[in-house]
Amino acid sequence: MKIISPAYSYDKQKVKYTANRQTEPTIARLINNALGNAKTVLNVGAGTGSYEPTDRNVTAVEPSEVMRAQRPTENVPAIAAYADNLPFEDNSFDASMAILTIHHWPDIKKGLLELKRVTKNTVVIMTFDPETVGRFWLADYCPEMVKVDNARFPEIDLITNTLGGKSKVVPVPIPKDCIDGFNEAFYARPEAFLEESVRRSQSFWDFLPREAEDKAVSLLKADLDSGKWDKLYGSHRDQSEFHGALRIVVSQK
Repeated sequence: MKIISPAYSYDKQKVKYTANRQTEPTIARLINNALGNAKTVLNVGAGTGSYEPTDRNVTAVEPSEVMRAQRPTENVPAIAAYADNLPFEDNSFDASMAILTIHHWPDIKKGLLELKRVTKNTVVIMTFDPETVGRFWLADYCPEMVKVDNARFPEIDLITNTLGGKSKVVPVPIPKDCIDGFNEAFYARPEAFLEESVRRSQSFWDFLPREAEDKAVSLLKADLDSGKWDKLYGSHRDQSEFHGALRIVVSQK
């Protein structure tokens, strides 16, 4: 089966992103710690403003008009610009952050180099490790997910090698009640994937032919109705957190 080309436009999709994608406090603390003592922070691919720190001077960049329009009034307005051509001088910010966005960038390496250029000290990237996305049980219902994510998400080594400096990679545990609705957030709540609005806020579904999505959802529903899912994966419902593919990469110049 042919996978749709991994190019995604939030303006085209017109998703009400804030309905299912919110700042998860436990993840926000990890990001805030990674930013260290930075006073000025650039958020690239800022979307609707999730994970932007409230105690620092934030500058946000977001190319999508639809996403910019969904930013809460308490967040700074986002500048319409792209990661691979940032309109800032060298070393303009103490730190920069890019949270679950680099897989949408047309030129990931160029975007990372731009982050490095405009940042004095610390670059923080949250992404998924493509080598481990297949460990999530959803891959058994939608194996195409693995193909899509392997095509979209850069290898962690590419990120660290491009940013240079002193880098560390932090695995991110996902709490059972995670309110940021990326796919692994529902590891213990499989019924969520039956909801159209949940799937539309997870961009990988829109890289698939619709028949592949419908097949995956039908299989999952059948297994939930029959109890088969709980026999195979029910232990996930009792896990307080899930260690999947989510990573924070921190690079210090």
